[in-house]
Amino acid sequence: MYWQLGQLMPVSIDGLSLPAKSGVYLFKTNQGRVLYVGKATKLNQRIKSYFSRNPDRAMIPELVKQSDDIEVIVTASPHEALILERQLIRQHKPRYNSMLKDDKSFPYLALSNDERSRILYTRRPPKGADIWGPFPNVGAAKQVLKLLRRQFGLRDDKNNLPFGYVGSDDLIDYQKRIQVVKQILNGNAVELIESLTQEMDKFSSELDYERAAIQRDLIKAIRTTTSQHIVSSKLYRDCDAIGFSCEGEIAAIVVLHADDGVVKGQESWQIIHRGDIGETVSMFISNHYANRCPPKLILSPTPIFNGVEEWLQTRKNSLVEVRTPSRGDLVTLMQLAAQNAEIQLIRFAKKTSGSLEKRSADDGAALLNLSKLDHIVCFDMAQLIGEERVGASVTFREGRPAKDEYRKYIVKGQQMDDLRMMEEVVERWMKRQTEWPDLLLLDGGQTHLDLITKVVDRNGNLGKFPIAALAKREETVYRHGKEPLILDRKGRVLIHARDEAHRFVNSFHRERRKKGKFSDPLEGVLGLGAKKFQTLIRHFGGRKEILHATEKDLKTVPGIGPSLAKRIFQAIND
Repeated sequence: MYWQLGQLMPVSIDGLSLPAKSGVYLFKTNQGRVLYVGKATKLNQRIKSYFSRNPDRAMIPELVKQSDDIEVIVTASPHEALILERQLIRQHKPRYNSMLKDDKSFPYLALSNDERSRILYTRRPPKGADIWGPFPNVGAAKQVLKLLRRQFGLRDDKNNLPFGYVGSDDLIDYQKRIQVVKQILNGNAVELIESLTQEMDKFSSELDYERAAIQRDLIKAIRTTTSQHIVSSKLYRDCDAIGFSCEGEIAAIVVLHADDGVVKGQESWQIIHRGDIGETVSMFISNHYANRCPPKLILSPTPIFNGVEEWLQTRKNSLVEVRTPSRGDLVTLMQLAAQNAEIQLIRFAKKTSGSLEKRSADDGAALLNLSKLDHIVCFDMAQLIGEERVGASVTFREGRPAKDEYRKYIVKGQQMDDLRMMEEVVERWMKRQTEWPDLLLLDGGQTHLDLITKVVDRNGNLGKFPIAALAKREETVYRHGKEPLILDRKGRVLIHARDEAHRFVNSFHRERRKKGKFSDPLEGVLGLGAKKFQTLIRHFGGRKEILHATEKDLKTVPGIGPSLAKRIFQAIND
């Protein structure tokens, strides 16, 4: 039973008189629309927390701003408040109550029952196939499939062997490889993981963090995938195992349903977590089984509220047991549910595991004597004989490329050398920034550093972020007021950013040339790269002067030897 406080109250902390009792509260607009429903053991304390200077959830200030009234409903017990809260959420579907739709269509990995079994990634496994899953971490499952195909030469759904595989396709040999793959998917992947770990450790000791990260991601994919293989036990009879994982106010809940001795399905949800696991799980159980018949046995990661088990028995009209097992096969099933909940939480929160890349960024920060290097923006320019003049910037976050922050620029001015082109592009970049990087990196040397520093100063931004230039020659970093520094392995994040900027701008440049159907006689000259071309531009002063230069003139250009000068001269006169 519950009773309702008789009037609506304005959303203001002043003059509020709230009961110190359990119940439900509703944030509402003047039109009566419910924006949020919550429950509390003590309504007065919980509602007042919404008006604190440091609310416990990010959505609270916006919720309070949008609300005109608060309605409270007092209940006889916290359990009744829990049940009522669920009912009101289902009735009103409030904007600020976050519970996502369940996802019942996770994929499987399967081995067909053909003479030469095919490995399949599918949501509808064929009859007679050996099946592993379902997999909430779709990316990991796909990685493992690719790895297994490459390592063991498995046929795909179109009956094709992996490209470049040179192993035997003998039937007996192929079937032996299939048996090894089955063992790995059943969880026996020790040897494969050990091999990959050794390679990761080797790359990490060499400070080659990018290649180490590739091995790390493969290991993680294998572990997360094989941890989800179907388990079996005689105890799994009409049983639901609830897995729980949380990060702050976001929680993931997974339900594994087992019957006839095996895990038969999985469902997952994202919900708001208010800090009390018992409360969150109890609310979920009340919501989950409100529109379906509960199983005979529910495995919970924590004891649930009093009254919930009795309510479940009423729903089923027979005995329902809720247990938190501590040993035996049921613990194995609980652990599997917990593992899948952790994977789902990562999926929901879109987390990245960039520990190796972050280490690379930290190494670079220490090398440059910076507090951190989690945000790098790097610029590079490209042109060909004064045509199709373009620039680009790439962004690295915690050592990883943040490709959604990459930018392309078409040079608008008449500048013919990459210095003035970079001046224009960097100036355009600064005008649009709302966040400054930990380092602005230039593909160039001391001259580039001096010019861009003046540009930054002219725009009133000097001192807001450090600036450095990285020259390819001996991988030398130039900074104002410091001696040039030749990078070692600890500077790989800087080299990676510079090389990525170079790749990205050249890719954009090629796109522009193709679009304009532009060709140049010097484009295919062996040994004439972008930097040497820039040297030609600076030496002769422009495109026309290069095209009219003699072989003797070309030999006088710094960095252009006799052989290259001859090839350039032949190209422009063919």
